[in-house]
Amino acid sequence: MVVVGGGFGGVNVTRALARADADVTIVDRTNHHLFQPLLYQVATGILPGGLIAPALRRVVRKQANAHAVLADVQRMDTEGRVVHALAPDGRELALPYDSLVVAAGCTDTYFGHDEWEAFAPGLKTLEDAHHVRSHILSAFEMAELTADPAERAAYLTFAVVGAGPTGVEMVGQVCRGSTGRWSPRRRRSC
Repeated sequence: MVVVGGGFGGVNVTRALARADADVTIVDRTNHHLFQPLLYQVATGILPGGLIAPALRRVVRKQANAHAVLADVQRMDTEGRVVHALAPDGRELALPYDSLVVAAGCTDTYFGHDEWEAFAPGLKTLEDAHHVRSHILSAFEMAELTADPAERAAYLTFAVVGAGPTGVEMVGQVCRGSTGRWSPRRRRSC
């Protein structure tokens, strides 16, 4: 069996098959399983990324019938029952299967306006979280350097799109200055 995706779906399917009479190959383009609900904590500097992204091999290591493969799936030949992927070194891999589970995750959508991505980064990967963290911390540092209240306010103005748990937690942490403390120099109108 081949499971495409090392996120919640792929890992849960793999774990559910722990006692099955099957060899399970879980393939993902990253070498870690990401606990996405805590990405906002990495983005706001509360947690290091490693705490929410254990190695995928470690996640399945105690499961005798499972192993992880680091590769980027290119296509799936459903008639031939083979998943074709590229290893990090560019080698082509052919992963034959009897059963296939596709749990490849999701991506951000900009509703047909891909140009918005430059101004509204997503928060789906560790790389996204590190990018957002760098932007937030740089804005705080620049705000500290200026004596102009209008310029400081501009640096400390953030827009968060989405009011689900991640968006709400993100706003709360940014309002605290990503340190858990209120600063008298920072806007309090969050």
